[in-house]
Amino acid sequence: MPNASRLRAAALTATAVTLSALLAGCGGGSQEDDENLSQQKLSWKECPAPSEAEGGGAAPSPLPDGDEWQCATMKAPLDYDDPEGDTIDLALIRAESSGAADRRIGSLIFNFGGPGGSGVTTLPAFGQDYAELRTRYDLVSFDPRGVGRSAPVECLDDKQLDTYFQQDATPDDAAERTELVDNTEKFNAACEKNSKKVLPHVPTTDAARDMDLMRQVLGDDKLYYFGISYGTELGGVYAHLFPKRVGRAVFDAVVDPTQTPEQGSLGQAEGFQLALDNFAEDCVSQVEDCPIGETADDVKSRIARLLKDLDRKPIPGIFPRELTQTAATGGIAQALYSKDFWEYLTEGLQQAYDGDGRVLMVLSDSLNGRNENGQYSNITAANVAINCADDKPRYDTAYVESKLPEFRKASPLFGDFLAWSMLSCTDWAVAGAADHPDVSAPGAPPILVIGNTGDPATPYEGAGRMAEALGKGVGVELTYKGQGHGAYDSKDKCVRNAADGYLLDGKVPAAGTVCP
Repeated sequence: MPNASRLRAAALTATAVTLSALLAGCGGGSQEDDENLSQQKLSWKECPAPSEAEGGGAAPSPLPDGDEWQCATMKAPLDYDDPEGDTIDLALIRAESSGAADRRIGSLIFNFGGPGGSGVTTLPAFGQDYAELRTRYDLVSFDPRGVGRSAPVECLDDKQLDTYFQQDATPDDAAERTELVDNTEKFNAACEKNSKKVLPHVPTTDAARDMDLMRQVLGDDKLYYFGISYGTELGGVYAHLFPKRVGRAVFDAVVDPTQTPEQGSLGQAEGFQLALDNFAEDCVSQVEDCPIGETADDVKSRIARLLKDLDRKPIPGIFPRELTQTAATGGIAQALYSKDFWEYLTEGLQQAYDGDGRVLMVLSDSLNGRNENGQYSNITAANVAINCADDKPRYDTAYVESKLPEFRKASPLFGDFLAWSMLSCTDWAVAGAADHPDVSAPGAPPILVIGNTGDPATPYEGAGRMAEALGKGVGVELTYKGQGHGAYDSKDKCVRNAADGYLLDGKVPAAGTVCP
């Protein structure tokens, strides 16, 4: 799949919903433009159903205590170098604090990753997990610029995306390489044609400035923040730009800020291979026989054979689409984001061995932001636009080919998939900003950085590098020995107590704490 170098976690909830069906932003007003946007007053209203760009579906259900989610729109400069010029609307969502008013700390802003994930749709999906934090905070999230309802980047339409995702993303010969390059160029040209005005203004530095404006509009002297996956990079960039304005912050599923896009893709190849190894070991260690292999090596060998067979001849997926090698690889990767999805992966593989690709196709669709109605969110378009605005390096086919042996060594299954994804920004219309983000934040208060030893998408080593890059006395690393992308939503009590203790009471855990 093109642009797999930043495989996404925000679609996991959609996967569960869609699989359940298979197997059985928000608007709001804002006042007129002010000369000083930090003085604008938000008009919080009932949340509508998510837009197609946000993923579609129903309006968020009430919170367990009966309170309703509220939505609003905040104006921000399109171009921060021209603050009195054009503005864009940013979609926000919140759940007001459930605790006593005299104990309220402020607003806790969430970014769940991507880049390209809609916070307006994701926060309600996971809202119950943050009930304890809501006792002292308003829970707030948003669609970052370029995402969902916030000046969304638009590229291909739904029908074109179906075709785009059916292509072979791991070319084996010159004809397939030419097709991949041509399709990537067509995708990028469509983005420029449909979103030329916004493309230069979606880098992470601009999203960080949006969060500082949001902090002011919400009435907080400091930014209280919970960043997950790419949200940790966004939080690190914010801390670098505004170290004195950081309040309490937690980074979970941590992006390595020291890596180039190539190094990040290679690290993900290693991370997803580790997760696949752990999945295979878990399957064969069960009391009952593993239905997809006798040994862990047998499980992985059969998967490799399946992908090779699909490269030659796809099988029926979700009519009229077929399960290709690329779709199956993406589906497997999506299932490895959470141990809760391993059972779906086992079932999907069983069915695929019998010629039925539906479950793996559902998983692949989730990764790509496609719902059961055939509509795509704009997560892929936003993901490419933000990455290409951030990342300076541009890679060509000759360079990728020279790196294939290294990627295949890192992961026989995911190596090609992730190596070829480096072509995504090759002919992008906007120059990238840097080799990697600057997150140094001297003078900032402690930031809790949580790394998961079994994380496939943001490998564990990145947490230590983030803590070090933030600076002495700022980055405080905590290790969670677990599986899946992230730690807090594993519901591990040790992780929860550490994160909640800091955000709620300011108790910084000892650096080097290990959970469980």
